[in-house]
Amino acid sequence: MPDTNKPEYLSSWSIEKSITGPIMLIIAIIFLAVLPMFTGAGTLRLMIEIMALVIMAQAWNLLAGYTGFVSIGQQAFIGIGAYSLFIISIETGLNPFLAVPLGGLIAAAIGALAAPALFRLRGPYFAIGTWVLAELFSILILNSQRLGSGIGLNLARIIKTIPRNLRTNGTYWIALGFTALTIFLVYFLLKSRFGLAIRTVRDNEASAESVGVNIWKVKFIVFVIAAGLTGSAGAIYYLNTMFINPFATFSVEWSALFIFVVIIGGIGTIEGPIIGVLVYFFLREWLADFGTWYIITLGVIAIITMLFAPEGLWGLFIKRFNINLFPVGAKVVMKKRNTEN
Repeated sequence: MPDTNKPEYLSSWSIEKSITGPIMLIIAIIFLAVLPMFTGAGTLRLMIEIMALVIMAQAWNLLAGYTGFVSIGQQAFIGIGAYSLFIISIETGLNPFLAVPLGGLIAAAIGALAAPALFRLRGPYFAIGTWVLAELFSILILNSQRLGSGIGLNLARIIKTIPRNLRTNGTYWIALGFTALTIFLVYFLLKSRFGLAIRTVRDNEASAESVGVNIWKVKFIVFVIAAGLTGSAGAIYYLNTMFINPFATFSVEWSALFIFVVIIGGIGTIEGPIIGVLVYFFLREWLADFGTWYIITLGVIAIITMLFAPEGLWGLFIKRFNINLFPVGAKVVMKKRNTEN
């Protein structure tokens, strides 16, 4: 006979919690916010470049690492955000700092318009479709004299109205603000019930649909958010350089860079893209004088990582020390059923 005294348990989902990562991030933001008081313009411009790439990598990781959308055309939104900033500032005289969020919004709007067509494609066809989107915008600009064609656009006339220190410091603080916003947005988005739906769609669309997840809606929201973040980062990156042309802006090398930093750092984690970006810039600065050996070294490192540490550097750190600063996963919790009336 069955043991009627044996306790019964119910299972439920519980989101992993930790305040260590957010606190460390807040401390880092405070430190970086006062950095312009202690360093020069060259260092600040490098920091702007680093932070812009962190935003782009987080957006790409949100697509590929958490939703399963492998895109090789996110440079489309880099270019859209950057060109939007340049055109708005040049044509209207609007302060370029104010045009940064507009560049992100325009990129998000273009992403929303392109999503229905791209979502008809699956797997590698989706990846190729995003690349085609980037090429279409590149061709459009190359054939438009008003958009600078192949010559490009320059912000010199607009930027001269802003004092040099304010120009560099302002761009730096905007980059810092958008970096913090991106990390917190991705973190809290993934910790929500919507984040659980995102990972369910990635793991098994049929299972997600069977439990009531609107797959198309989840994909659409994530794609638009990623497009907006990437567009904002593109606007920041090229505001820092003050010059833009379609050959560099819409280059597929951007996607190769995203894949490299996310794989090196750890795909499907918030910490991974940050670590990957820092590793990339360290290698770039260290190997800058070695010509083509720089590219070869990056490729060798990526191959070794994929073969021996597919979870990336942060994944190895978690396995070794069992520390996760930004946990966004969910675990099953067993609770004893209350059988008392």
